Amino acid sequence: MSKIRRAFENGKAFIAFITCGDPDLETTAAAVRAAVAGGADLIELGIPFSDPTAEGPVIQAANLRALRGGITTDKIFDFVKKLRRDVTVPMVFMTYANVIFSYGAERFISTCKDIGIDGLILPDLPFEEKEEFLPFCRKYGVDLVSLIAPTSENRIAMIAKEAEGFLYIVSSLGVTGMRSEIKTDLASIVKVVRENTDIPCAIGFGISTPDQARKMADISDGAIVGSAIIKLLETYGKDAPAHIGAYVKSMKDALR
Repeated sequence: MSKIRRAFENGKAFIAFITCGDPDLETTAAAVRAAVAGGADLIELGIPFSDPTAEGPVIQAANLRALRGGITTDKIFDFVKKLRRDVTVPMVFMTYANVIFSYGAERFISTCKDIGIDGLILPDLPFEEKEEFLPFCRKYGVDLVSLIAPTSENRIAMIAKEAEGFLYIVSSLGVTGMRSEIKTDLASIVKVVRENTDIPCAIGFGISTPDQARKMADISDGAIVGSAIIKLLETYGKDAPAHIGAYVKSMKDALR
Protein backbone atom coordinates (compact mmCIF):
# COMPACT_ATOMS: atom_id res chain seq x y z
CA MET A 1 0.00 0.00 0.00
CA SER A 2 1.15 3.53 -0.74
CA LYS A 3 2.67 5.28 2.28
CA ILE A 4 0.87 8.42 1.16
CA ARG A 5 -2.45 6.81 2.14
CA ARG A 6 -1.35 7.06 5.78
CA ALA A 7 -1.78 10.84 5.59
CA PHE A 8 -5.52 10.32 5.11
CA GLU A 9 -6.10 7.79 7.88
CA ASN A 10 -6.80 10.27 10.70
CA GLY A 11 -9.74 12.14 9.23
CA LYS A 12 -9.26 15.02 6.82
CA ALA A 13 -5.63 15.58 5.83
CA PHE A 14 -3.78 18.86 6.07
CA ILE A 15 -1.00 19.05 3.49
CA ALA A 16 1.69 21.72 3.83
CA PHE A 17 3.91 22.92 0.99
CA ILE A 18 7.36 24.33 1.82
CA THR A 19 10.03 25.49 -0.67
CA CYS A 20 13.41 23.94 0.15
CA GLY A 21 16.17 26.43 0.94
CA ASP A 22 14.12 29.57 1.52
CA PRO A 23 15.81 31.36 3.26
CA ASP A 24 18.12 28.37 3.99
CA LEU A 25 17.86 24.63 4.61
CA GLU A 26 18.13 24.95 8.41
CA THR A 27 15.00 27.09 8.39
CA THR A 28 13.28 24.67 5.98
CA ALA A 29 14.01 21.79 8.39
CA ALA A 30 12.65 23.75 11.34
CA ALA A 31 9.58 24.75 9.30
CA VAL A 32 8.85 21.13 8.33
CA ARG A 33 9.18 19.96 11.94
CA ALA A 34 6.95 22.82 13.14
CA ALA A 35 4.31 21.99 10.51
CA VAL A 36 4.33 18.32 11.54
CA ALA A 37 4.08 19.27 15.22
CA GLY A 38 1.16 21.53 14.29
CA GLY A 39 -0.65 18.57 12.73
CA ALA A 40 0.40 18.46 9.06
CA ASP A 41 -0.32 14.95 7.73
CA LEU A 42 1.80 15.20 4.59
CA ILE A 43 4.59 17.54 3.54
CA GLU A 44 5.18 18.69 -0.03
CA LEU A 45 8.76 19.83 -0.46
CA GLY A 46 9.34 22.19 -3.36
CA ILE A 47 12.56 21.75 -5.32
CA PRO A 48 13.25 25.25 -6.67
CA PHE A 49 13.22 25.79 -10.41
CA SER A 50 14.10 28.95 -12.33
CA ASP A 51 10.86 29.00 -14.32
CA PRO A 52 8.08 27.61 -12.11
CA THR A 53 5.14 28.06 -14.47
CA ALA A 54 2.39 26.91 -12.08
CA GLU A 55 3.43 29.25 -9.29
CA GLY A 56 2.16 32.67 -8.39
CA PRO A 57 4.42 35.52 -7.24
CA VAL A 58 4.82 34.32 -3.65
CA ILE A 59 6.22 30.86 -4.47
CA GLN A 60 8.11 32.19 -7.51
CA ALA A 61 9.93 34.62 -5.23
CA ALA A 62 10.74 31.78 -2.80
CA ASN A 63 12.18 29.74 -5.69
CA LEU A 64 14.43 32.64 -6.67
CA ARG A 65 15.57 33.30 -3.09
CA ALA A 66 16.48 29.62 -2.66
CA LEU A 67 18.34 29.46 -6.00
CA ARG A 68 20.23 32.66 -5.18
CA GLY A 69 21.19 31.03 -1.88
CA GLY A 70 22.92 28.25 -3.82
CA ILE A 71 20.38 25.46 -3.39
CA THR A 72 20.90 22.35 -5.54
CA THR A 73 19.04 19.07 -5.96
CA ASP A 74 21.88 17.17 -4.27
CA LYS A 75 21.80 19.48 -1.25
CA ILE A 76 18.05 18.86 -1.00
CA PHE A 77 18.57 15.08 -1.17
CA ASP A 78 21.07 15.25 1.74
CA PHE A 79 18.70 17.50 3.64
CA VAL A 80 15.76 15.08 3.27
CA LYS A 81 17.91 12.16 4.41
CA LYS A 82 18.63 14.01 7.67
CA LEU A 83 15.01 15.10 8.03
CA ARG A 84 13.87 11.49 7.76
CA ARG A 85 15.71 10.61 10.99
CA ASP A 86 12.79 12.03 12.96
CA VAL A 87 10.06 13.11 10.50
CA THR A 88 7.80 10.12 9.85
CA VAL A 89 4.84 11.65 7.98
CA PRO A 90 4.65 11.00 4.22
CA MET A 91 6.71 13.45 2.17
CA VAL A 92 6.59 14.18 -1.56
CA PHE A 93 8.62 16.40 -3.87
CA MET A 94 6.84 19.03 -5.92
CA THR A 95 8.97 20.22 -8.80
CA TYR A 96 9.14 20.48 -12.59
CA ALA A 97 9.86 17.80 -15.18
CA ASN A 98 13.00 19.64 -16.28
CA VAL A 99 14.58 19.31 -12.84
CA ILE A 100 14.25 15.53 -13.09
CA PHE A 101 15.31 15.33 -16.74
CA SER A 102 18.48 17.31 -16.13
CA TYR A 103 19.37 15.15 -13.12
CA GLY A 104 18.59 11.89 -14.93
CA ALA A 105 15.13 10.43 -14.33
CA GLU A 106 16.14 7.02 -13.01
CA ARG A 107 18.89 8.44 -10.82
CA PHE A 108 16.51 11.06 -9.41
CA ILE A 109 13.66 8.64 -8.69
CA SER A 110 15.88 5.90 -7.23
CA THR A 111 17.38 8.53 -4.91
CA CYS A 112 13.85 9.50 -3.83
CA LYS A 113 13.31 5.92 -2.71
CA ASP A 114 16.68 5.84 -0.87
CA ILE A 115 16.01 9.02 1.11
CA GLY A 116 12.37 8.30 1.95
CA ILE A 117 10.42 10.47 -0.51
CA ASP A 118 7.03 8.83 -1.10
CA GLY A 119 5.81 10.61 -4.21
CA LEU A 120 6.35 13.20 -6.93
CA ILE A 121 4.07 16.04 -8.05
CA LEU A 122 5.01 17.57 -11.41
CA PRO A 123 2.54 20.33 -12.32
CA ASP A 124 4.00 20.77 -15.81
CA LEU A 125 3.84 17.08 -16.76
CA PRO A 126 0.81 16.46 -18.99
CA PHE A 127 -1.09 13.30 -18.06
CA GLU A 128 -0.46 11.96 -21.56
CA GLU A 129 3.30 12.24 -21.07
CA LYS A 130 3.63 10.60 -17.67
CA GLU A 131 5.14 7.47 -19.27
CA GLU A 132 8.40 9.44 -19.26
CA PHE A 133 8.64 8.85 -15.50
CA LEU A 134 6.06 6.21 -14.59
CA PRO A 135 8.20 3.10 -15.22
CA PHE A 136 10.90 4.43 -12.86
CA CYS A 137 8.30 5.46 -10.28
CA ARG A 138 6.85 1.93 -10.34
CA LYS A 139 10.29 0.34 -10.21
CA TYR A 140 11.27 2.28 -7.09
CA GLY A 141 7.87 2.52 -5.37
CA VAL A 142 7.51 6.30 -5.66
CA ASP A 143 3.94 7.45 -6.38
CA LEU A 144 3.48 9.78 -9.35
CA VAL A 145 0.71 12.05 -8.08
CA SER A 146 -1.68 13.27 -10.77
CA LEU A 147 -3.28 16.71 -10.88
CA ILE A 148 -6.85 17.39 -11.96
CA ALA A 149 -7.61 20.96 -13.04
CA PRO A 150 -10.99 22.64 -13.61
CA THR A 151 -10.24 22.28 -17.34
CA SER A 152 -9.76 18.49 -17.11
CA GLU A 153 -13.54 17.94 -17.61
CA ASN A 154 -13.89 14.81 -19.75
CA ARG A 155 -10.46 13.53 -18.68
CA ILE A 156 -11.22 13.46 -14.93
CA ALA A 157 -12.45 9.87 -14.97
CA MET A 158 -9.43 8.69 -16.96
CA ILE A 159 -6.93 10.48 -14.68
CA ALA A 160 -8.72 9.21 -11.56
CA LYS A 161 -8.69 5.59 -12.76
CA GLU A 162 -4.90 5.66 -13.06
CA ALA A 163 -4.21 7.75 -9.95
CA GLU A 164 -1.54 6.84 -7.40
CA GLY A 165 -0.93 8.07 -3.86
CA PHE A 166 -3.48 10.88 -3.80
CA LEU A 167 -5.14 13.07 -6.38
CA TYR A 168 -4.25 16.75 -6.34
CA ILE A 169 -7.34 18.72 -7.35
CA VAL A 170 -6.48 22.23 -8.50
CA SER A 171 -9.18 24.56 -7.17
CA SER A 172 -8.94 27.35 -9.70
CA LEU A 173 -7.50 28.27 -13.05
CA GLY A 174 -4.24 30.16 -13.09
CA VAL A 175 -1.27 29.99 -10.75
CA THR A 176 -0.87 29.21 -7.05
CA GLY A 177 -1.60 31.97 -4.56
CA MET A 178 -4.14 33.06 -1.98
CA ARG A 179 -7.65 33.79 -3.23
CA SER A 180 -10.52 35.50 -1.48
CA GLU A 181 -12.98 32.95 -2.82
CA ILE A 182 -12.93 29.76 -4.84
CA LYS A 183 -15.68 29.60 -7.44
CA THR A 184 -14.98 26.31 -9.23
CA ASP A 185 -17.65 23.61 -8.94
CA LEU A 186 -15.33 21.29 -7.06
CA ALA A 187 -18.08 19.04 -5.73
CA SER A 188 -18.89 17.74 -9.22
CA ILE A 189 -15.17 17.12 -9.95
CA VAL A 190 -14.84 15.15 -6.70
CA LYS A 191 -18.00 13.20 -7.54
CA VAL A 192 -16.43 11.95 -10.81
CA VAL A 193 -13.20 11.12 -8.94
CA ARG A 194 -15.12 9.11 -6.33
CA GLU A 195 -16.92 7.15 -9.06
CA ASN A 196 -13.59 6.08 -10.58
CA THR A 197 -11.13 5.51 -7.73
CA ASP A 198 -10.89 4.97 -3.99
CA ILE A 199 -7.64 6.94 -3.84
CA PRO A 200 -7.98 10.02 -1.61
CA CYS A 201 -8.16 13.47 -3.18
CA ALA A 202 -7.09 16.81 -1.71
CA ILE A 203 -7.73 20.32 -2.98
CA GLY A 204 -5.00 22.95 -3.40
CA PHE A 205 -4.34 26.40 -4.97
CA GLY A 206 -5.79 29.43 -3.24
CA ILE A 207 -6.52 28.08 0.25
CA SER A 208 -5.25 30.28 3.06
CA THR A 209 -7.86 30.53 5.84
CA PRO A 210 -9.22 27.89 8.25
CA ASP A 211 -12.69 28.54 6.85
CA GLN A 212 -11.56 27.87 3.26
CA ALA A 213 -9.70 24.74 4.39
CA ARG A 214 -12.81 23.42 6.14
CA LYS A 215 -14.98 24.04 3.07
CA MET A 216 -12.50 22.23 0.80
CA ALA A 217 -12.14 19.32 3.20
CA ASP A 218 -15.94 19.01 3.44
CA ILE A 219 -15.95 18.29 -0.29
CA SER A 220 -12.72 16.24 -0.47
CA ASP A 221 -10.29 14.30 1.75
CA GLY A 222 -8.02 17.21 2.61
CA ALA A 223 -6.64 20.67 1.95
CA ILE A 224 -3.25 21.70 0.53
CA VAL A 225 -1.71 25.03 1.51
CA GLY A 226 1.45 26.56 0.06
CA SER A 227 1.50 30.31 -0.54
CA ALA A 228 0.18 31.23 2.91
CA ILE A 229 3.03 29.24 4.52
CA ILE A 230 5.64 30.67 2.14
CA LYS A 231 4.33 34.16 2.96
CA LEU A 232 5.22 33.52 6.62
CA LEU A 233 8.74 32.52 5.55
CA GLU A 234 9.01 35.67 3.47
CA THR A 235 7.82 37.83 6.38
CA TYR A 236 9.66 36.24 9.30
CA GLY A 237 12.66 34.54 7.68
CA LYS A 238 14.56 32.40 10.18
CA ASP A 239 11.89 33.11 12.83
CA ALA A 240 9.09 31.76 10.62
CA PRO A 241 8.91 28.15 11.95
CA ALA A 242 7.11 29.12 15.18
CA HIS A 243 4.55 31.09 13.15
CA ILE A 244 4.17 28.18 10.72
CA GLY A 245 3.54 25.73 13.55
CA ALA A 246 0.78 27.93 14.97
CA TYR A 247 -0.75 28.54 11.54
CA VAL A 248 -0.77 24.84 10.63
CA LYS A 249 -2.38 24.01 13.98
CA SER A 250 -5.19 26.51 13.30
CA MET A 251 -5.72 24.97 9.85
CA LYS A 252 -5.66 21.37 11.11
CA ASP A 253 -8.05 22.24 13.96
CA ALA A 254 -10.49 23.57 11.36
CA LEU A 255 -10.40 20.18 9.60
CA ARG A 256 -11.08 18.14 12.74
